[in-house]
Amino acid sequence: MNLLGNLIWLIFGGFFAAVGYFVGGIVLCLTFVGLPWGLQCFKMAGIVLFPFGKKVVSDSSDAGCLGMFCNIIWILCGGWYTALVHLVMGFLLSLTVIGLPWGRQHFKLIEISLMPFGKRMVWD
Repeated sequence: MNLLGNLIWLIFGGFFAAVGYFVGGIVLCLTFVGLPWGLQCFKMAGIVLFPFGKKVVSDSSDAGCLGMFCNIIWILCGGWYTALVHLVMGFLLSLTVIGLPWGRQHFKLIEISLMPFGKRMVWD
């Protein structure tokens, strides 16, 4: 089921979302200051590409004061918008029974798109 869900996700928008995160990561990595946020964009590009069969977990290696500071900068510079887009898409897809699995994936992506530092996705 995860393979089929990921293939449908990929065809109907997952690929373009991953490309968007990837391009954003490249732009952020062009500067030394934007490097940490660019790496988070690359992480999210991989997650958005195939979200079925993965879950969000806290990663203690990125936790702490610096991670929280980076999350605050991320939220202020567009993380809230990204999370809002996942929330709206999740809501719209959840209006139908057929779209419910894909809406659930968008709801899962809210947590990591809002505060990516200190979070990672692992296979179930």
